[in-house]
Amino acid sequence: MISAKTPWKDCMGDTPMHLEYFEGSMFEAVEAIARKYPKNVAFDFMGKSTTYKELVEQVECCAKALKTIGVREGDKVTIAMPNCPQAIYLFYAVNLVGGIANMIHPLSAEKEIEFYLNDSDSITAITLDQFYHKFEAIRKNTKLVNIIIASIRDALAEPIRSGYMLTEGRKIQKIPEDAPVIRWKDFMRLSRCCFYNYKVQRTGDAPAVILYSGGTTGTTKGILLTNKNFNALGQQVIAANPMFRPGDKMLAAMPIFHGFGLGVCIHTMLTQGGRCILVPRFTPKSYAKDLVKKRCNFVAGVPTLYEALLRLSDMDGADLSCLKGVFSGGDSLSIELKKKLDKFLYDHKATVQVREGYGTTETVTACCLTPSHMYKEGSIGLPFPDTYIKIVVPGTDKELPYGEEGEILLAGPTVMREYVHHPVETAQVLRTHADGLTWVYTGDLGSMDAQGFVYFRGRAKRMIVTSGYNVYPAQIENILDANELVQMSCVIGVPDSYKMQKVKAFIKLAPGVEANDATKQAIMAYCRKHIAKYAMPYDIEFRDDMPKTLVGKVAYRVLEEEESRKAGEVEPAQP
Repeated sequence: MISAKTPWKDCMGDTPMHLEYFEGSMFEAVEAIARKYPKNVAFDFMGKSTTYKELVEQVECCAKALKTIGVREGDKVTIAMPNCPQAIYLFYAVNLVGGIANMIHPLSAEKEIEFYLNDSDSITAITLDQFYHKFEAIRKNTKLVNIIIASIRDALAEPIRSGYMLTEGRKIQKIPEDAPVIRWKDFMRLSRCCFYNYKVQRTGDAPAVILYSGGTTGTTKGILLTNKNFNALGQQVIAANPMFRPGDKMLAAMPIFHGFGLGVCIHTMLTQGGRCILVPRFTPKSYAKDLVKKRCNFVAGVPTLYEALLRLSDMDGADLSCLKGVFSGGDSLSIELKKKLDKFLYDHKATVQVREGYGTTETVTACCLTPSHMYKEGSIGLPFPDTYIKIVVPGTDKELPYGEEGEILLAGPTVMREYVHHPVETAQVLRTHADGLTWVYTGDLGSMDAQGFVYFRGRAKRMIVTSGYNVYPAQIENILDANELVQMSCVIGVPDSYKMQKVKAFIKLAPGVEANDATKQAIMAYCRKHIAKYAMPYDIEFRDDMPKTLVGKVAYRVLEEEESRKAGEVEPAQP
């Protein structure tokens, strides 16, 4: 078999590393480390530190409250939160009572939230006060029994709390006193009504988390992941980073509703004795400030984040000698940006270089990483311990020789259970081969060299990656085409020096509709109601007609090439 199996070596010599994986729940993995390091800080949040002992106590209190309001084994609980303490407590509490945490972007549009709630069959949801009105607007169309409302101020220490209420807190639209919700403090007090039977034993193979992705077709689907998927990831990440020590700090700016943020920045750290610096709302300036002030040892981010970091004057003279690991994922890191970033790190006293990784939400997140001691230009690294990667003729099980380009397939302990409610596509993406392994057909194109280093070449599926977020044009087009002003639409990614790509929509208007600014603003207002902020088109261009392929489909590549020519990047191409 030409596939690469984990060329990471153990400390005894040249034997490929094999790990023994924890077979309990995610909470049990955290609980075990808390018993070992009870006084160590688990996370910091806006000036307030929480120890591992306190973390477990809060999770158990939260679990009792969930049991009191009727959450039972197998129930789905939607968490629409930024990186904050309440999100961490509830995530592990849902796990402790045997539920499944449905993780969604709090900035999702109303209709997207409605879809996520119904697709997951969620009976309970938690969000921040500032997002309450979106949930209330669609609540009647869902199966929600309870909505728990938290506030950032509840997790702050004085005097930061007072400052928050005088600034950010004043901008939040007030929730009616008689609103049918459970406020965080009242929710936690409900724990007093539960005395026993709130802990549910769950195995490693039990379903635990739902994350969302477009899969290979671009249709939003819930990806069902297990306890073992997350626990194995944590062990693999640390095995690939032997310089890690308990107490090391991770700047957790990647969002908790994303596999990268939840799997690497949060769960890996909390199951290995690390310390998370929780960042609720990312800006390049706040990221840089936390990185320097907190003396972080590990940082993970997308290329957009690092591009912004390079532009900040705030970093002049900063000492980054504290860094042990700088990881990039979520999108391809260009060779040029890597060179710039490596020089930036060197100039700021860091002794490490940026290490690129690769993965899919179907495997939680990263399953491939550049080693700390070895780099090959253009490579996304080596598979994690016990992870296999092979390159095949797209859509088949026919392996290709080293150096030839084909579809990237993944296998290992982090592979998902299924796409929720999509058995046909699950069967298409998860296939068991003659070697007995279940392989994920990623739809991504790449190659592999004789040493097992993998090279990402592009995406076979149509997708836009903007600031590290995956945006599926077909989804946006379906939303636009449903508008009465629109006859036909086409959405593409336009190159952008900061976001890597930004979303642009081309629209052929319905007969009789005028192509003017009022029409554009009406469609934009419609988009804001139905499309998440990060996926919003930055511009709409009206067309009398769309370029077509020979079979009559919209030739989106022609529009992409037109935009590229405007930027002076490519030569004209034929439809």
